[in-house]
Amino acid sequence: MADKESFQEVFDALKPIFEDYAGRLAIQVDKPGEYYLETKTAMRKGQRFQFGGVKIGKAYVSLHLMPIYMNPKLQSTISPELKKRMQGKSCFNFTSVDPSHVAELKKLTKAGFDEFKTWGQQFGSA
Repeated sequence: MADKESFQEVFDALKPIFEDYAGRLAIQVDKPGEYYLETKTAMRKGQRFQFGGVKIGKAYVSLHLMPIYMNPKLQSTISPELKKRMQGKSCFNFTSVDPSHVAELKKLTKAGFDEFKTWGQQFGSA
């Protein structure tokens, strides 16, 4: 089982995927071992929508990317290797860093953000 130090390395590798969107989305949580973004404006029933984030857990580091949950087309682009890391429809679990997974998650996050923009929300400048 991985130790807390290696989980921090995984977290540190995944957090920048979301930090790139912090100016266009609202920071929902930013504390040690946990970072989440949400829409700046209400999207449904007066509520903001969580975009995604990363969190250190007891057994792994989880990355959540909500646009995947709502987009079967985006789901279909996930590689078999990354799909092995999926738990549910929008969560990926990691105990170590694989640069190819990080690169793929960056692309998925961009595609998810681009779809959010098509929903007519105010994200600021791209």
